[in-house]
Amino acid sequence: MFPKFKQHITNAMPFLKGQSLLLACSGGLDSVVLTHLCIEEGMDVALAHCNFNLRGKESDGDEKFVRELASKLKVEVFVKRFDTEQYAEEKRLSVQMAARELRYQWFDELLRTKGFDYVLTAHHADDSLETFLINLSRGTGIEGLSGIPEVNQKVVRPLLPFSRDEILGYAQSGNHHWREDSSNVSTKYLRNKIRHNIVPNLKELHPTFLQNFINTQHHLQQTNGMVKQHLHELKSELFLEGEDVINIPIAELQKLHPLESYLYGLFKDYGFTEWNDLKNLLTAMSGKQVFSKTHQLLKDRDNLVLSEIKNRVNGTYTVYLEGNTSKLPVHLLFEHTETVEKQGENVVFLDKEKLNFPLVLRKWEKGDYFYPFGMQGKKKLSKFFKDEKMNLVSKEKQWLLCSGGDIVWVVGKRADERFRVEDSTEEIIKITLVK
Repeated sequence: MFPKFKQHITNAMPFLKGQSLLLACSGGLDSVVLTHLCIEEGMDVALAHCNFNLRGKESDGDEKFVRELASKLKVEVFVKRFDTEQYAEEKRLSVQMAARELRYQWFDELLRTKGFDYVLTAHHADDSLETFLINLSRGTGIEGLSGIPEVNQKVVRPLLPFSRDEILGYAQSGNHHWREDSSNVSTKYLRNKIRHNIVPNLKELHPTFLQNFINTQHHLQQTNGMVKQHLHELKSELFLEGEDVINIPIAELQKLHPLESYLYGLFKDYGFTEWNDLKNLLTAMSGKQVFSKTHQLLKDRDNLVLSEIKNRVNGTYTVYLEGNTSKLPVHLLFEHTETVEKQGENVVFLDKEKLNFPLVLRKWEKGDYFYPFGMQGKKKLSKFFKDEKMNLVSKEKQWLLCSGGDIVWVVGKRADERFRVEDSTEEIIKITLVK
C-alpha cells in the first residue's frame, strides 16, 4: 500500500510536503495506519487525540495508547478531554454531532495557536460509501452524493482512495497494533447498520463494487464542480452588490429552468431551505419578505434584495455634542466652525442655537416628516424614501438625527431646512458622517 500512498501524495497532494501537519489519531486502525504511512513518507506530523469520555476505561485506554504511539514514533502529541454528553445536552445535539463539533473546534484552535498548516483525517473509501448511502437514505442532491471531499479548506483526507481491506492489509503486514472501538460493533447507529448489514451485500454484487463506486463518485464530483462553476458565473451576473445589500433582478431569475434547482443552488449558502417560499416570492407583492437564520430576502418592485440580518441595529441613542460618537451605530464627528462649506450628503452645517442638546439618533417611524434642505414645505419621510428609490432594507437601516421631536438630518441623505445656517447665526456646528 505504501508505494500507492506515496504516489497519491505526489500526484494529488504535493502541497502537504514540507508542511507542518496535525494528524487526528483516535488509536483505531485507520488513523494508526495513516500515522505510520506519513512517518514512512517522511512527513512532518504531530498527533491530536480527542478523549470524549463516552466509553469509560476504554476511552482512557485509547488515550494511553496514542500517547505511547507518539512516544514510540518520537512525534509530538496533543490530547484534549471533553465532557461530550454535557455539551450535547447544552447545544441540543446528538452525542455524535456534539463530538464532531468539539473535535473540529479544537483542531481549529490548534491550527491557530500552534502553527500547523493542515489537519489530516483518516477517512477512506468505505467511509465515503457509507456516507453516500446515509445521504441517499435521507434524500439529497448531487452535493450530498459527491462524498467526503479530499480537501476541505485546512482538512485533508489522504486515505480516501484506499479501501478498508487495503488499510487492514498494510497494518497486518507491518505488524502494527491498534485499538478496537467497541461502539463500532453496535448496530444501534445508522452508519454501523450500513457498514455491517448493507455494504457487505453490495460488495457481493460485483467483485470490484467499491472501485466502481469510487469511479462513479469521481464523476459525480466532476459534475458537481461544473454546476458550482456555472452557479458562480451566474451569481457574478445576477447578484448586484449594493450598500450592505445584494440586488437580484426577478425577470432574470424567472428565465432560469428548472427554476427550483437554480433557486436552491443560488440561495442555499444564505441558509434558505423553503424553496416554495422563494419561488412564491418572485410573484408576491412588493414588500413581502422571507427569512433564513442569517439572511433576509425582500421583494422590492422588480428585484429581490438580499441582506444579512446580523447587520441590523435598532434602538434609540442619545448624542452629546462633546461625547464620543464612535460607539454609535453610525460615527458622527461634531466640530465648531466659522465658515460654511458646501453641504452634502455626508456633511451638514447647522445653527447651534436652533438645536436642543442632547440630540437623539433613532430609526424612522410611520408618520415622520421633515423639511428637506433647499426646499419649501414639509415632506413625509415615506415619500422622500420613495423618491430616493430606497428599498425596505435601506429604509430599515436609515438613521435620523433629531432635536426634540424634529428631524435634523436624515443621516447621509438630506438635512432639515429649519436648522440651516443663516446670516444671523452666531455659532455653527459641522457634523460629518464618518464612513
